[in-house]
Amino acid sequence: MIPQAEAGFPRLLREWRLKRRLSQLDLALTSGVSQRHVSFLESGRANPSRNMILQLSETLEVPLRDRNAWLTAAGFAPLFRTRALEDPQMGQVLSAVRMMLTAHEPFPALALDRAWNVRMSNKSFDQMGAMLGDDIWARIGGEQRNLMRLFFHPLGIRPFVTNWSAVGPLMWSRAQREAETLGGLEMQAVLNDLAPLQPDTILWSAADTALLPVMPFEMQVGDLKMSMFAIVATFGTAQDVTADELRIETLFPADPETEALFRNAARR
Repeated sequence: MIPQAEAGFPRLLREWRLKRRLSQLDLALTSGVSQRHVSFLESGRANPSRNMILQLSETLEVPLRDRNAWLTAAGFAPLFRTRALEDPQMGQVLSAVRMMLTAHEPFPALALDRAWNVRMSNKSFDQMGAMLGDDIWARIGGEQRNLMRLFFHPLGIRPFVTNWSAVGPLMWSRAQREAETLGGLEMQAVLNDLAPLQPDTILWSAADTALLPVMPFEMQVGDLKMSMFAIVATFGTAQDVTADELRIETLFPADPETEALFRNAARR
């Protein structure tokens, strides 16, 4: 049996503090809460108020989905709604995402959730995917269009990426770190599913890969060559779980030839 001090809110608080690599003193100084009170909360000797939970979770940059878990574990009702993108109350968010994706054309752009499922995409991304075959998403399986499966499933994009030895470890490392720092159980499930399909060199290299400001990758499909890099943006003031977990990934040409390729494709 798990002791009371090891269950519920105390465990969640300690886990997230350790994820952020903070001591109890560090958390106390940054949150404005006394170290003694932080210690009492983690040991279960004190019960948190609703405001205390929100204060500490804000300091630790806990995602909204997990803040709801903190509140529930402490006996409070969840605060943050999880609405579908199609929900009328998500109209402004949906419109903003659609505008960003459309404005980025003729270059590819997509919106991902925290498991890297493609929630929305622009025409340029869909056209780039079609270059790999109309059945590309069916080949790699899964219930949704998942970017990790697209890259790391043996029947996905991997054979077309000419600098895979650099891109593969970088992407795997980024996904691992997101699963850890964002509490992404969904992403961890994707990684667990794909890990047995990876050569050991990818997994070993990922452990020592430093994250770069941009992620360049090069592709060749038939006679067409592309060199691109990705930039990721998030909603910084989201008050809904779905919006909080959205990632807007925009792909940019890394050379004039790739830029001309996409612009010419858009004209046609």
